[in-house]
Amino acid sequence: MLQVRQVRKTYGHLIALDAISFRLAPGTELTIMGPSGSGKTTLVNLIAGLDSPDTGHILMNGLDITELSGEQLAGYRRENVGIIFQQFHLIEYLTALENVMLAQYFHSMPDARDARRALEQVGLGDRADHLPSQLSGGEQQRVAVARAITNDPELILADEPTGNLDARNEQIILDIFGEFKDQGKSIITVTHNAVVAETGDEVLRLDHGRIVEDSAHPAPRQADPVYG
Repeated sequence: MLQVRQVRKTYGHLIALDAISFRLAPGTELTIMGPSGSGKTTLVNLIAGLDSPDTGHILMNGLDITELSGEQLAGYRRENVGIIFQQFHLIEYLTALENVMLAQYFHSMPDARDARRALEQVGLGDRADHLPSQLSGGEQQRVAVARAITNDPELILADEPTGNLDARNEQIILDIFGEFKDQGKSIITVTHNAVVAETGDEVLRLDHGRIVEDSAHPAPRQADPVYG
C-alpha cells in the first residue's frame, strides 16, 4: 500500500503542495486531476523519489521513502516504480528495443526477449529496431510505456500517458493498465483527459496545491471547508 501523509512542498514562496494525505491500495488506479500549476506533477515526482517533501511522509509497503538516501531512492525506483514521463525521455541514439533494455539494465539484467515482449504489448513489435526520430510522437509514448512496464513494477506513475495517442492506441494503453490492476499493481495517472479519468477507481483533484476532491477519502461536510 502507498500512503502519503501530510506532505508539503514549497519552492521559495510558492506552495506547490499543502498538507496532502491519501492512501492507495494494491490493484487500484488513482487519477490525479487539476489545472496547470495545481501540483500534480510535483506530487508524482515526490512519490517517485525524484524530489523530497519539505515535511510529511511517503510510505510504500511500510518503507518511508522520505528517509532514504539518494542511492537508496534509486534502488526504490528500480525495484518498485515504473515511470511514464509526459516528455518521453527516450535516448535518441538507442532503438526502441534498446531503450526498453536500458531500463532492464538498471534493474537487473537486460533481456531482449522480455523487452520485445513489452513492445509487443503496446503494439510496437514491428518498430523495435527504429530510433526515436523514426517514430511518431504516439509511438514514442508507447515505447515509454513499454519501458515502464518491462520490470514488472508494483506501482506505475503515469504523467499524461495518452496525451499523444489516437483513440485506438489510447485504448491499448488503458487495457494494459487494466491488466496491471488485475495483477494487484497500483497506478497513479495524471491526466486532463476525461475518458482516461473514468477508467480510474479513485479521483484526487488538486487546486493550488490542495486537495479539493478525494473520491476515496471524502472529508466531512463543513460550513467553511478547509481541504487537505
